[in-house]
Amino acid sequence: METLVKDLREPRYLKVKDHIVERIAQLRPGVSIPPERDLAVECSTSRTTVRKAVTELVAEGRLVRRQGSGTYVAEPKLAWPLMVSGFTEHAESEGLNAHTSFLGAQYLPATDELAERLNVRPGARILSMELLRSVNDAPMAVECVYVSAHRFPGLEAAVARTGSLYEALREKFGVSVAHAVETIETAPAAPREAALLGTDIGTPMLLVSQHSHTADGEPVEWVRTWYRGDRYSFVAHITRPQTPATSGAAFH
Repeated sequence: METLVKDLREPRYLKVKDHIVERIAQLRPGVSIPPERDLAVECSTSRTTVRKAVTELVAEGRLVRRQGSGTYVAEPKLAWPLMVSGFTEHAESEGLNAHTSFLGAQYLPATDELAERLNVRPGARILSMELLRSVNDAPMAVECVYVSAHRFPGLEAAVARTGSLYEALREKFGVSVAHAVETIETAPAAPREAALLGTDIGTPMLLVSQHSHTADGEPVEWVRTWYRGDRYSFVAHITRPQTPATSGAAFH
């Protein structure tokens, strides 16, 4: 009886979604699924219901829409670790082909927030660089980096040449990032990010803010990165903190 009640209450689009999931499990990435009108006939439902199911699967990264072409089975998501490691360095360690496109750089006066994060005075000259990160020829992330222009003169030329921010920091300035604080949020893709990453405006994105420091606590960079939510999943290895035993106490 409980199963019957649950089945009666389950929204129709979820049944359609389950049907599509079963279908795509047998297909290779890049293969198109039937048009919405055909799925509606197949599932004896409306195109509106099918569209809702497909939209959820696109948001989850199982399907990908290509405007004017159709809907296709998506590539598996990349599992990206939450750790202090350069984009290029980590991708290559996983056997992936990483590429960075240098989109541009500009100098701007430090806002109060940037001044505090980069340990400079308000109004100090800040270098802002925009990078497009790709993996296996697919655009994956748009990264905006802020650093002190006084501390890192000519950094933009080194990054444009090597494609690796951390390599440029090490080789040109002898600076290595040792630890960082990251904040992860979800946000809809803005028009510029959507165009650069080849996705639709409003598609769920992962917005990662990173504040990086050297081993002695000196701030290095403040970075905000838009990642495609349908192509990335972040992985963190966590441990339970050790609680020191109370002096003289016995535990059984």
